[in-house]
Amino acid sequence: MTETQISITVLDGLGGIAPAAWDACACPEAAAGRPVDPFTTHRFLRALETSGSVGGQSGWQPHHLVARAGEDVIAVMPLYAKSHSQGEYIFDHAWGDAYERAGGRYYPKLQSAVPFTPATGRRFLTRPGWEDTGRAALTQAMVRIGAENRLSSAHITFRTREEAEAGEEMGLLRRTTHQYHWENRAYADFDAFLADLASRKRKAIRKERQTAVQFGGTIRMLTGDAIRPGHWDAFWTFYQDTGSRKWGRPYLTRAFFDAVHEGMRDDILLVLAERDGRPVAGALNFIGRDTLFGRYWGAVEDHPCLHFECCYYQAIDYAIAHGLARVEAGAQGDHKLSRGYLPVATHSLHWIADPGFRKAVARYLDEERAAVAEDIEALVDFGPFRRIDRGGGPGPDGD
Repeated sequence: MTETQISITVLDGLGGIAPAAWDACACPEAAAGRPVDPFTTHRFLRALETSGSVGGQSGWQPHHLVARAGEDVIAVMPLYAKSHSQGEYIFDHAWGDAYERAGGRYYPKLQSAVPFTPATGRRFLTRPGWEDTGRAALTQAMVRIGAENRLSSAHITFRTREEAEAGEEMGLLRRTTHQYHWENRAYADFDAFLADLASRKRKAIRKERQTAVQFGGTIRMLTGDAIRPGHWDAFWTFYQDTGSRKWGRPYLTRAFFDAVHEGMRDDILLVLAERDGRPVAGALNFIGRDTLFGRYWGAVEDHPCLHFECCYYQAIDYAIAHGLARVEAGAQGDHKLSRGYLPVATHSLHWIADPGFRKAVARYLDEERAAVAEDIEALVDFGPFRRIDRGGGPGPDGD
């Protein structure tokens, strides 16, 4: 199949492609069960659009790419025109400031990502057997759109290490950052996990769990039909409180939670702390094939250690009980280290239009990669696991 036989279509929303055609590229493995992650599925990305969380005045304008060989869809890419750098978790604000101080216009830019979701996954979404052709076609189309529209840059964030290596070979700049994941070493239960920790860390976690349950209520894990529409009223209140403190305003709309309840509740684990029949705190997770993805937390009451219990320890309990390989706890948060979540590398790719600016960014990324590698090594060494077990734990790359 030659390159000239591949055609590219740009969609201003996922309403322009059948869910089965998109998902055949985004999650072909779902034909035999769960997708590796739910975030690039048609149902998740479409929920962001229909709920108004992206599009409109959000600063995330869909320009999804669809590659076809004849009439057959062989590759797709979630792609957005961005008028800011919010909701990405791979921070390029300093790049934008530097470029504009030099007289350039940084925004709008292109962003291939799952909005508001710092979870590693494929971004070059190809049907099996079309990997090389699909990646090349999508990359060339993204760069062509950026160049023809005189955009400053294009960014592909939280993609797999394999994709990063392939993108680097195609001339994109590679960036490495890190976040914290918990790895399941075939633990039989939570106590087996604790046994891998140094004594002092083990005692601290047990004390936190004991403190958390003293809030005067119960903690429940809900998924599927056990999640009721009313639960989202409570969680929306939690999410608004967290969003207003972290980002100034929540990224997601109330309608998003209704949309995922309607189409994705089997992909969701909702942890609720309830007292006197009323939810007072909660954590939202999404369920992948081998991974539990922690996303949002919030509370209307402040109770010691309840955040750690709902977000981190309940997630570990669920992963062990369901044989999941890991828990991804989202972006940032060095406090996760002492709770058994170790740093792993995350990867992104970047196209910079201006040659001089590209050279400066490339030099910065070389230095940053070296610093991140050193940080990961130091953090792992400082982690809570007993030294005798370090060799079997997660390494510096988590893909």
